[in-house]
Order: sequence, then structure tokens, then C-alpha cells
Amino acid sequence: MSFDIDPVYVFYGFAAVSAILFVEGFYLLFFSASSYRSNINRRLALMSDRPDREGILVQLRRERGLTSGGDYRLPLVALSKLVLQSGLTIGFTKLMIFIAIGTVAAFGGAAYFLGDLLYAAGAALFSATIAPYLFLRIKRGRRQKVFGAQFPDAIDIIVRSLRAGHPVPIAISMVARELPDPMGSEFGIASDEITYGADLETAMRNLYFRVGQDDLPLFVTAVAIQGSTGGNLSEILENLSAVIRQRFKMRRKIRALAAEGRASALILSSLPIAMFGIIQFVSPEFYSSVWGESITKVALGGAACWMGVGNFIMYRLVNFRI
Repeated sequence: MSFDIDPVYVFYGFAAVSAILFVEGFYLLFFSASSYRSNINRRLALMSDRPDREGILVQLRRERGLTSGGDYRLPLVALSKLVLQSGLTIGFTKLMIFIAIGTVAAFGGAAYFLGDLLYAAGAALFSATIAPYLFLRIKRGRRQKVFGAQFPDAIDIIVRSLRAGHPVPIAISMVARELPDPMGSEFGIASDEITYGADLETAMRNLYFRVGQDDLPLFVTAVAIQGSTGGNLSEILENLSAVIRQRFKMRRKIRALAAEGRASALILSSLPIAMFGIIQFVSPEFYSSVWGESITKVALGGAACWMGVGNFIMYRLVNFRI
């Protein structure tokens, strides 16, 4: 049985393959010139351009909202700590500019679409205060989760390095070279602080202040006790890594067991909003008789608040410390 193949399609196929290979070659030629190690985290990427470790340390601190000496730049400790632990690298100045732009945009949009300056002022106040706070809290939570997932691997690297005969600062610098962000850059900053005069305990406590992850105090305490009284640090850290892995496994098991409840909460919470949108799309005049009444806005606001309270309670039921 013979197959007749149109030469035009063969030409198109070879042309497509040639285009793909050309794009891949262009990418490998211009975008993969640097090594994997220079792209593994931001600190190593900066070191590939200039070898000045002290200047890189100062730059990383300033990007995180700190002074060149590692202190908070603003007197508002809670806000500075939240920005620091969220991992933002734009600094306070750009952050305030973005908040100001968002506030003006929210005020203008609310005034244009709602036609009420009171609502516009409320939207601007929300954009200037609550929205940035929620954004930073969410970003900090995600960063701490990523750090917590990487932390057992970092401890294992330190344990292997200690058993090979390396001192603790060298083991910390190995973590900075081998792991991606946020772990790599954070341990890299700690390694640079030790290099430029800070003692090991101070560098580890600064690491905890920059990250704020729940498992870090155990690591900091173990390193501090070993530095002052001695002991088998590799065995202690090996046990700590096992404990952290078991806690992480338990959190995942709880999340899996609570998946059905979270899905039910998501469906029940989104169902009224989805039905309102469908009815509004199918029959726009359905709510026209009550949409302009003040009691409608009060009822909708009360329902939204009550739904938010219920969702918050369900969230706290399935999210707790272990």
C-alpha cells in the first residue's frame, strides 16, 4: 500500500523544524552564555558581573529596605519588618510610588464609575492601606512557604559539609551556592555578614529576622548552643531536618484531608456571585426595581461581611500551626 505525500507539506514541515531549531540556537547563543550557578539565585547573578562581595551585600540590603549596615530604614518597625520578610526588592521609595499611583487610580475609577466622592474616598483609603498590607502579607506567606520547603535540603547540605570537615561558615556558603532563592540569597547574605565581621550567632539571628519562618529559631538555637558549649552539630541538624520534614509531611496530609472542605467553601462562596452575574447577563432588568434602593446596598454589604466571616472561620479550621 503506497502513500502519496504532497511535497508542499514536506516543505512546510522542514521549514517549521528549521524555524524551531533556529530559535533554539538563538536562545542558546545569546541567553545561555552565563552558567547555571550564576542564574541559581540573585546574589550569584550579581557576583557574576562584579566580584565585590561587600558592595553586593550593601545592594541586597538596600533592595530589601535596610540601611547599608543592616538596620531598618524607617522607624515603623512593624511595616519595615513586613516589607523585609515579604522579599520585595524595589525598596521603600518605589513601593510608596506604586501605592500612590494605585490610590489615585482607585479614587479616579470609583469617582468615574460610581459618581460618588464618598465611595471614591473609601476606595482610595482601601488602596492606600488595606490593599498593600494584604499584598505584603500574602507575599510574605508564600515566600516563607518556599523557604520552609527548601530548608531541610539546606540543612542536609550543611550536615554533609560538616561531616566532610568544613567549618560552619563554609557550610553556610555552600548553601548559598547550591540552592535557589529565597534560600540561596538569604544564606549568602549571612555568609557575607560573617565574612565582614559579624559572629555566627548574630548572622543567624539576622537571617531569622529577614525571613521570619517558624522553623528557623530551632536552627539558630542549635548553632548558637554549639558555638558556645560545643557538641555534635551535624547530628543535631540531621535530627532537626528529619523533624522539619515530618512537620512538612503532616501539613500536606492535613491539606489533603481538608481539600474537600476547601472545595465546598469555594463553591458555596462563589455560587451566589456566579448566579448574580448569570442573571444580570440573561435578564439585566431583573434587579432594576431594587438596585437603586439603599436597603439593597446594606443587605449586600451585610451578606458579604457575613460570608467573609464564615470563610475566615473555615480557613482557620484547616490552617493551624504544627
